[in-house]
Amino acid sequence: MDKVPMTTRGYAALEEELKHRQQVERQRIIQAIAEARALGDLSENAEYHAAKEAQSHNEGRVMELESMIARAEVIDVTKLSGNKIKFGATVKLVDEDTEEEKTYQIVGEPEADVRSGRVSIGSPIARALIGKGVGDTVEVTTPGGGKSYEVVEIRFGG
Repeated sequence: MDKVPMTTRGYAALEEELKHRQQVERQRIIQAIAEARALGDLSENAEYHAAKEAQSHNEGRVMELESMIARAEVIDVTKLSGNKIKFGATVKLVDEDTEEEKTYQIVGEPEADVRSGRVSIGSPIARALIGKGVGDTVEVTTPGGGKSYEVVEIRFGG
């Protein structure tokens, strides 16, 4: 059973989703199933089938969340420091072609969200960045082709 690295914020989000699915969603779905059953013939009851499908999806996600939480290796990024990029680092990069700045935090797979600037430790950009320091150039192969970035800042703590 492999450990899943994640930040304290990512761990808290998984626990919150699990609690919501167990205490709120589960009850809502049970109520929807009961109401659909009251409508009669289950073989042609779309509401009943939709509610059972929602129940299956919810319970599958509950099991997935429980597994991730059990395997979590929570890393408090506020206690990290250094001048090399590692898990938890927030990195400011400059695209060497466009001079556009991008900032990413390297986080665990369950909490990755590129739109929010959080990239998974297993992503191509994070793998290219690990071990690099300020002033280093990294080459990243993206679906749109190769990109070259310069590391301009590394910080830890959130």
